[in-house]
Amino acid sequence: MSNPTAAILIIGNEILSGRTQDVNVQFLAKRLAARGVVLSEVRVVPDVPKRIIDAVNELRAAYEMLFTTGGIGPTHDDITSECVAAAFGVPWEAHAETFAKMEAVMPPGQFNAARQRMATMPRGAVPIPNAISLAPGFTIGNVHVMAGVPRIMQSMYDALEPSLPHGTPIAMQAVYAMGVMEGAIAAGLSAIQDRFANVDLGSYPFRREGKGGVAIVAKGTDTKLLDEAIAEASQLLAAQGHEPVQGEPD
Repeated sequence: MSNPTAAILIIGNEILSGRTQDVNVQFLAKRLAARGVVLSEVRVVPDVPKRIIDAVNELRAAYEMLFTTGGIGPTHDDITSECVAAAFGVPWEAHAETFAKMEAVMPPGQFNAARQRMATMPRGAVPIPNAISLAPGFTIGNVHVMAGVPRIMQSMYDALEPSLPHGTPIAMQAVYAMGVMEGAIAAGLSAIQDRFANVDLGSYPFRREGKGGVAIVAKGTDTKLLDEAIAEASQLLAAQGHEPVQGEPD
């Protein structure tokens, strides 16, 4: 079974300014890997229509799925929805069913123009349910548009996930050692990577309680190859005089 590819497009000035720390990528990366979807690119763009439109068109053409987060609220800078409509060349219009549902649950006079924006989508879009705050995301083509607020985005993804294509789950194994320096294992690690072309092998320095070490992480769809690669990485660490410990450092 082949593994579908995906990208994430994060939209919002608040991410680029440093005001807001993105946590959505980590959530999506883990869930997509478990579903066997290869996350191939993550991009962040500001609340600028042309930048959003260009990025949507480029990424949806390059990958089998595109997930966007951010910019679908009620305020003036929430422009993702209309930009996606422009990217697809379709009208941005009220989604009748969503409009009626939102209008029905709000007190008279509260479903104002700002809130109506959240019931407005590209023509042909299919809403992604939102169990947290009612206003949905949506899917059009291979683009899945979701909120930037993490708990709302996660709710939307939970609703969306069963409909997504999938492949062989992407597994991960790790080994680490304290006191090892990356430079000392670089050549040996490169040789292991050469022998395991279908394994994504990486080394990651860390510090714990003032002491340093390196974790070696192997990712891929063939668990037998992961076992073999991590076994060789363990031998490499031991050969440097360090005790290999299976798993990620705490």
